[in-house]
Amino acid sequence: MSTHLAYDFPLLSMFWTMLWFFLWIMWFILLIRIIGDIFRDDSLGGWGKTGWLVFVVLLPFVGVFVYVIARGRTMGARETAHARARQRAFDDYIKETAGGGPARSSVDELARLSEIRARGDISEDEYRRAKELVLGGQAPKTASTATGTGDGAARG
Repeated sequence: MSTHLAYDFPLLSMFWTMLWFFLWIMWFILLIRIIGDIFRDDSLGGWGKTGWLVFVVLLPFVGVFVYVIARGRTMGARETAHARARQRAFDDYIKETAGGGPARSSVDELARLSEIRARGDISEDEYRRAKELVLGGQAPKTASTATGTGDGAARG
């Protein structure tokens, strides 16, 4: 019985073993990307997707090479379109969650101004000027813009 020690494994053999190991991993990554592209492609029908999947799974090397030759040019475009769609959906979700919905109507602005006046934060004259701005189509951003002071602390 002979034992093999670590120093019995030549450096070149270790290099080739690592190279084949990384190529094997890259092959699986490519296979997974191609299968994902097959499922993501809306231009393929059910039979087309089934045919490509059977071809790629039963004859993996030939199937992957033929797929990359036949449809590889548009893989990047489909991936980009999918990423843009995901980004749009995420942006829409953020806008919806953060309250970036439709702008407030003039009725909402007038109600808000009325509440501010009722609390005593703005005077009657400031309320009248802000109301004219709202009805004129220029809604004031804050109570301070209605007063013309620029800081919310100064009251007339």
